[in-house]
Amino acid sequence: MIRVLVCDDQVLVRTGLVTIIDAQPDLEVVGDCGDGQAAVDLGRRLEPDVVVMDVRMPVLDGIAATRLLAGAEVARPVKVLVVTTFNLDEYVYEALRAGASGFLLKDAPPDRLLHGIRTVASGAALLDPDVTRELVGRFATRIRPATPTPHDTPLTPRELEVLHLIADGLSNAEIAARLVLSPETVKTFVSRILAKLGLRDRVQAVVYAYRRGLVS
Repeated sequence: MIRVLVCDDQVLVRTGLVTIIDAQPDLEVVGDCGDGQAAVDLGRRLEPDVVVMDVRMPVLDGIAATRLLAGAEVARPVKVLVVTTFNLDEYVYEALRAGASGFLLKDAPPDRLLHGIRTVASGAALLDPDVTRELVGRFATRIRPATPTPHDTPLTPRELEVLHLIADGLSNAEIAARLVLSPETVKTFVSRILAKLGLRDRVQAVVYAYRRGLVS
């Protein structure tokens, strides 16, 4: 059973999310709240498998709450799935930097939300491929170093190729089709890339690729 905490300041939206999630046999809503501080408190106390986090909330916004629950300094990070209204909202990018495992748009159909929760709970990251390129590309200047970094990466040419496609927002299946590989082989490449670079998930891999100037 995947335990979910739902955080959204709009009561109708929050109620709808709780209803959709609780209707699934493998998902259980263990709590819900309407502000970021409550999200942090409940996240630490309940230790859910996934927190569905709105960005714009009172008391403490979703970015700050995500950083406190999933940031690099957190000893026992909680997986956070950010759900936002705007696909190019700068706060989404900041939330990913804060440690979120992925994001979805609020107008996504219920099945995509449920898939997102299950994906994040499994340890994978979820970057909506429809908006990944625009989102990261728009804010690439924020994560690229002022001085270009030498390409002293430990990755092989093939691994670099896979990393480029990850940064382009392609799924494992899409990468497999592009490179004429099996999905299992691509999954192995992705795992190897993350291990070599000491990264947690695909979100961090995208940020790494832009920060090191591997993609533009």
